[in-house]
Amino acid sequence: MRSRNAKAIAVVDDDRRVLNSLANLLASCGYGTQLFISGDLFLAADRSDFLCVITDLGMRPIDGLEVLRRVRSRPGALPVIIITGKPGDRPESFYLDHGAVGFFRKPVDGDALIALIDQFQ
Repeated sequence: MRSRNAKAIAVVDDDRRVLNSLANLLASCGYGTQLFISGDLFLAADRSDFLCVITDLGMRPIDGLEVLRRVRSRPGALPVIIITGKPGDRPESFYLDHGAVGFFRKPVDGDALIALIDQFQ
């Protein structure tokens, strides 16, 4: 098991089951998490202590694309990983072209997600 990173991973999703599932996965790999039930709660938080952010696309009133845009607009922006359970009208490449470092469909491939996050160490 890797040593716990001093910075937590922010997880933003309006589904508590997904929040808990991702928190358990990340904890099993030595990562701390801070969970947010909405995009606006995450955006109001101090983001300086996060390693990265995992955000769901389909939330209201602030969706994952808006979270991505706002995070990417700041200097020293955090890596943003998009997750979604609903096929949208935009391809994965749209989100990657707009600054996301990863895109996963639910249920998320845990091994692939951890491999991506390990790169931010």
